[in-house]
Amino acid sequence: MSFFLMGAHERLKNNQLMRLHEMIDWNRIEGLLSKIHKRDWTRGGGPTPYRPVQMFKAVLLSHWHQLSDQGLVDSLQVRLDFMLFTGFEIGMSLPDESTFCRFRNRLSDLQLDEQLFEEINRQLAEHGLAVKEASMAILDATIIESANRPRRCIEVSQDREEQADDEATSNVLTTEPRIVESADPDARWLKKGNRFFFGYKGFVCVEARHGFIRSLHVTPANRSEVKEFETAINRTGSVDCVLADKGYASKSNRAWLKDRGITDGIMIKATQGNPLDDLDKQLNRLISKARYKVERCFGTLKQRFGFTRSRYRTLVRVESELYWKAMCFNLLKAERLYRA
Repeated sequence: MSFFLMGAHERLKNNQLMRLHEMIDWNRIEGLLSKIHKRDWTRGGGPTPYRPVQMFKAVLLSHWHQLSDQGLVDSLQVRLDFMLFTGFEIGMSLPDESTFCRFRNRLSDLQLDEQLFEEINRQLAEHGLAVKEASMAILDATIIESANRPRRCIEVSQDREEQADDEATSNVLTTEPRIVESADPDARWLKKGNRFFFGYKGFVCVEARHGFIRSLHVTPANRSEVKEFETAINRTGSVDCVLADKGYASKSNRAWLKDRGITDGIMIKATQGNPLDDLDKQLNRLISKARYKVERCFGTLKQRFGFTRSRYRTLVRVESELYWKAMCFNLLKAERLYRA
């Protein structure tokens, strides 16, 4: 490291990125990235000075600061904290935007983004900043708009909130819209209230202690939340209790929880001829109050990290992007707890 960067490191020792850099064992991250051969993501397969862990750190910063690939290159040239965090020093040759794009896509193709997310979570748990096994998981879904919109659409699904019972929800949401001339073949239309959305649903489980993201997956926007419940909880691992809103309420989901000895914290939904009694309403209020952590999570993902609309097309790429945003979210939360 040059004398200039040594001085910069001392000046920026209380910088947020520097704290994150000290918090994570990057050698373990580099071990996961060893599955990528340099020729997989560099032009021509020739020798390159770029270490995969440097590329990972740089792409993480692009999601943290909502930067395009070109914006990332520009920031690496002028921002000292970016240089110190990634190890790209002044005077070094920097990757161009297409190199970052190929690297990111290769991670997605190998499903390494999920493994990297899990490794980050393991390290945070070792620091005592997150729990290894969440006794209580909170599940919800959010709409992620597609990077593209189709020029024509024949049929649109309604959001489950407008339906009166589980069966009606399931029937409506499983109707496949016929998309014509869409640049994003996996995205689907969804009507929520009076608005129409074209894109995906991101299902997220957070742990109840601090609200760290434990698991996630992405589906087309018209996918029924009732039908994604088991997938979401299975990805979360061992839990004793699950909290979820009434969109996940169904006899099959409640039976599934009971069979596994998991406490049922799904809100109770009134049906035709069966209104909620006072006890049901009180239980729903208690569950609703506890669910603020997942709602706060979505607020941070959208407002702090700009994930109201995906930057990429296809379900695989959108899910990969959500993993990057989830890593940013958990690291931000961990840094704040570490600082406190």
